[in-house]
Amino acid sequence: MGVNEALLVLRDGRTFRGEALGAQGETSGEVIFNTAMSGYQEILTDPSYRGQIVTMTYPMIGNYGCNDEDVESRRPWANGLIVKEASPYPSSWRGRISLDQYLKNHGIVGLQGIDTRALTGTCAIRARRTASSPPRISTPTACASACRRCRRSSARTS
Repeated sequence: MGVNEALLVLRDGRTFRGEALGAQGETSGEVIFNTAMSGYQEILTDPSYRGQIVTMTYPMIGNYGCNDEDVESRRPWANGLIVKEASPYPSSWRGRISLDQYLKNHGIVGLQGIDTRALTGTCAIRARRTASSPPRISTPTACASACRRCRRSSARTS
């Protein structure tokens, strides 16, 4: 696994490979999707997303950056963020830091570079099934242990 490579491992063992975004490490939670074109900072800080890994289906997220004004609460509540592509530089005069830096500052593990619409379709099809292990995002520092846990969990639920 490369330095910036990260994995999303679903309950059924299906794996999506992409690039690390935000903090290094591992996170788990219910993978949900949001079709908004903007409002990513508000989504991350909305308490209704607590414990979830938010998948943004719009292809480019982070264009206008992040700032201290566009928050819904005192801190982000989402456990993780998945985007097709994160803009590396804010283009708005209001943007103070990039989405990547915002996630790092708040310890949120993210993933970019996967087909988020395909992931959304997969999650919608699998939503009716239950299993003991929640989906996980893992960056290189935590990937091997996440894959082992997912395989053990999948074996128990098969």
